[in-house]
Amino acid sequence: MKNYFEFEKLGTNYRREIIGGLTTFLAMAYILAVNPGMLSLEGVPDIPDAMRMDKGAVFTATALAAAIGSILMGLLARYPIGLAPGMGLNAFFAFSVVLGLGIPWQTALTGVLFSGIIFIILSLTGLREFIINSIPEQLKLAVGAGIGLFITFLGLQNANIIVGNPNTLVALGDLTSAPVLLAVFGLVISVIMMVRKINGAIFYGMIITMIVGIATSVIAKPTAIVSKVPDISPTFGAAFEPLMNDPASLMTTSFVVVVITFLFVDFFDTAGTLVAVATQAGLMKGDKLPRAGKALLSDSVATVSGAILGTSTTTSFVESTAGVAAGARTGFASIVTGFLFILALFFSPILMAVTPEVTAPALIIVGALMVKTLGDVKWNEFEIAVPAFLTMIAMPLTYSIATGIAIGFVFYPITMTMAGRRKEIHPIMYVLFVLFIAYFAFLAD
Repeated sequence: MKNYFEFEKLGTNYRREIIGGLTTFLAMAYILAVNPGMLSLEGVPDIPDAMRMDKGAVFTATALAAAIGSILMGLLARYPIGLAPGMGLNAFFAFSVVLGLGIPWQTALTGVLFSGIIFIILSLTGLREFIINSIPEQLKLAVGAGIGLFITFLGLQNANIIVGNPNTLVALGDLTSAPVLLAVFGLVISVIMMVRKINGAIFYGMIITMIVGIATSVIAKPTAIVSKVPDISPTFGAAFEPLMNDPASLMTTSFVVVVITFLFVDFFDTAGTLVAVATQAGLMKGDKLPRAGKALLSDSVATVSGAILGTSTTTSFVESTAGVAAGARTGFASIVTGFLFILALFFSPILMAVTPEVTAPALIIVGALMVKTLGDVKWNEFEIAVPAFLTMIAMPLTYSIATGIAIGFVFYPITMTMAGRRKEIHPIMYVLFVLFIAYFAFLAD
């Protein structure tokens, strides 16, 4: 086991990998509560029940899809990256596709299934790996830093330290609120342990914050430890129903657009996350991502599995950087994360204590760790500085990793060409330039 995961070469051990895998799981665990509510359109009044997915079934599908994806990533690619149904993609599924376009959720699952199958084909042909390895190193550095800013913003927002404001878009939250104070406490404790160089500081910070939250009644005390696994039958295999019962519904322009959107966003979200996590863990080899093809194949298979089980697109989670910060360096940590998702099926009451206030400090600290890549960006070369900056800043401002990548990749060929450095641009970047322009044109429509 140690030889397969190269523990000695990467300077790790079972303890660090287990703590890292557990930290990643805790940082991702919110998806088990958020995804069922999202796909069931919880809180959306006055819509037919047929538009709502069964919440219990989605919970089970979410946990199983996360387990399959994380374990595959660990075994095949050997990267410390956890997978689960992605935020953003689940919102697009529920609110844009089902609620906005009126497409039945069964057909939306078919769209996820098709996008996953296309992913697998692209992964097996090596095209996805080729594209990722064609991205300039300077943009990869910017992507990592941008994701750092993005997840920091997520953490601040989840804890209500930063809130929405109709006049200024964002503003400082209520620092007298008990949940906000709990998150601030967790951040301070975690930072102190990080400064003192305590191994697993982020993980211990989350545990301490959770205990304090329960002790002060900010977090509800779990009413039970073990619960029955919800029935998955309402969603399992539903992705095949339109193929068998209503194939004409798959021949529409709307359905094709849905598949392409799932494909596009997952492709570049995954690419950005892989590069960011691998860079933070010190796993990049020069400008290349080792075993990128296997990592992308794991992601693709996870998407197909999730669609069959009954959930939106399964993708690599940027919260995996929390596990890396806690010491994870190999796929063994991902396997730990995967098995914890299986256990979570039986311990959902305890997971309810892992609230956004508990996970927010981890996300904020990891974001701070990730922006260190900015030091390697060639800021004195304006033709590089502009696309790098736009890539980085657009991610939190547009609330999308894929959009940030798209903006930077549109500007890179322009600035480099105008600077007389056209020969340094990989041909694939011109192809991506055209595709991203078309993507923005589609968004405008």
